[in-house]
Amino acid sequence: MGWNAYILFWICVIGLCLGSFYNVVILRSLSGESIVFPPSKCPKCGHSLYFWHNIPIFSYLLLKGKCYFCKSKISIQYPLVELLTMILFGLTFIKFGATIKTLFVLIWLSAFIIMTMTDIKAKLVDCNIAIGVGVLGIIYNFIFFGWNGVISSVASIALCVIILELIARIGYIFAKTRAMGEADTYVAGALGAIFGLNGTVNVLLYSFITAMIIAVPMFFYKKYRNGDKLSCLIALLFAAAVIIHLLYVQNIFTILSLVILGCILSYNTLKNIKSSEKLTYFPFVPAFFIGTIIAFGMQF
Repeated sequence: MGWNAYILFWICVIGLCLGSFYNVVILRSLSGESIVFPPSKCPKCGHSLYFWHNIPIFSYLLLKGKCYFCKSKISIQYPLVELLTMILFGLTFIKFGATIKTLFVLIWLSAFIIMTMTDIKAKLVDCNIAIGVGVLGIIYNFIFFGWNGVISSVASIALCVIILELIARIGYIFAKTRAMGEADTYVAGALGAIFGLNGTVNVLLYSFITAMIIAVPMFFYKKYRNGDKLSCLIALLFAAAVIIHLLYVQNIFTILSLVILGCILSYNTLKNIKSSEKLTYFPFVPAFFIGTIIAFGMQF
């Protein structure tokens, strides 16, 4: 076994173990409990777990997805987070090697795993984590690019915050509430700190494309059924403009097309929202997470 393969093995093991810990952080941050005390317990019956109940992935398989004591089902979240963390840790090492860049990326990915899961489970995100990610982004750019990197990070934070707040506050015009949660702005700012001015536009585009792939087809299918074919047509044009910008031509004209079509699409989407309707926020942090992974793979 080569040296790199040996390190990769232990990186994956560490990823598994940290993934198990992240599950604790995710659940207890939502319940308000300490992540240290009490020891691991079944969330249903409250019985303290034995050490062999906490072996990442293998305990889930050995227990057949059920609590050893009360036989209630164990959430599939536990092995999935552990497996995802292991895979991302392994791929990060394969791409960046034994470098300081790997350390930064692993910390950022860990933070996004936690924020993504809390957003999916309860539409809640700890903004302090996003702030920490942003601070590390500025430090990273200072280490690698000096003060020019810091300036790029700070300028990109401002750009992301402005973009997300503009989108969010459009909701006040039509629905008397934000179109996006406040935490989304913090997370977008953190991405700006990481990728700087050169990479921020693309990572935001990757994120919005991901959100569109997940949520927009269902949303616009309902609009099509209700006879709003204009919004569906504009959505298709916007998607085509995004694809052209990312894969073929990147210039001021494609960016301007994205902005114009995006504004028209937002207007047509929001103008039919009634303030009396019960509104729920789409969990956008998972889309940011996927966009970040794509950006790390393609441009970082």
